[in-house]
Amino acid sequence: MDTKDSNGNILAEGDSVTLIKDLKVRGSSGILKRGTVVKNIRLTDDEKEIEGKVDKVMMVLKTEFLKKV
Repeated sequence: MDTKDSNGNILAEGDSVTLIKDLKVRGSSGILKRGTVVKNIRLTDDEKEIEGKVDKVMMVLKTEFLKKV
């Protein structure tokens, strides 16, 4: 059970990833822009999701919209 990015690369704790698509932030009017780098990610129990800080806010992101840097 490996956590993989959109290209099939295996993600690990502390990796950096880039968004490959503009994403709406749920519960907010904000948008995360394509190309935003999320550093020092944390893996979750769900292999399709990771946690990472974006603009000092912890968010859960789906791995299908990420690529490893």
